[in-house]
Amino acid sequence: MDGVDAKNTAAKASVDIALHDLVGKIMKQPWHKIWGFNADRTPLTSFTIGIDTKEVVLEKMKETEPFKVIKIKIGREESDKMMVETVRSQTDKPLTIDANQGWKDKQYALDMAHYLKEKGALFLEQPMPKEMPDEMAWLTERSPLPIIGDESVQRLADVKKAHGVYHGINIKLMKCTGMREAHKMLTLARALDMKVMIGCMTETSCAVSAAAQLSPMMDWADLDGNLLIKTMCTKA
Repeated sequence: MDGVDAKNTAAKASVDIALHDLVGKIMKQPWHKIWGFNADRTPLTSFTIGIDTKEVVLEKMKETEPFKVIKIKIGREESDKMMVETVRSQTDKPLTIDANQGWKDKQYALDMAHYLKEKGALFLEQPMPKEMPDEMAWLTERSPLPIIGDESVQRLADVKKAHGVYHGINIKLMKCTGMREAHKMLTLARALDMKVMIGCMTETSCAVSAAAQLSPMMDWADLDGNLLIKTMCTKA
């Protein structure tokens, strides 16, 4: 199926998830058990706060009460510290940080890594563009926080390329064509002694549930995509 077209990874993931679900139903077992994973090791998922004004961030923080880890989106120098300080004014929960390729200056990225470490961040995700592997490797070598590749690591072939450039990788089913390849990425990353997290796009609970089957083998989980969907209904 993957050879039909080089792209359409989310569509392929939907078929992959459906087939895994079928096998799980036939075997009457969830996939984490089929793989031999211990559900007791499942990490808590983070809940995401996107880049916005201070007022909106304060309002969004009201939604984070049930969650024990907060993910903050940053990547704009003019508002990076405001985002962190605003969240920190409301909670002392652990933070995970995603700069979404927003920084071009490696020294700024390193300075922010030290600042974020002081603020209780667990790791820093994709701080610079994927087209800057040399700068990323420089940062990874010096960073006090684990540096995680996201946009740089989408398919199995990207995992080995990320070794030495990042401390770890973020695996997303919608990018890698589903559970089968995600499991292979996890296995290879662990063999390379890399950190691994399981992430998601803005997805349905079906897709997030599929990703969660891999989470017992992950260092971190960011599986809140279904919670970020807003359904709008209109009267006919």
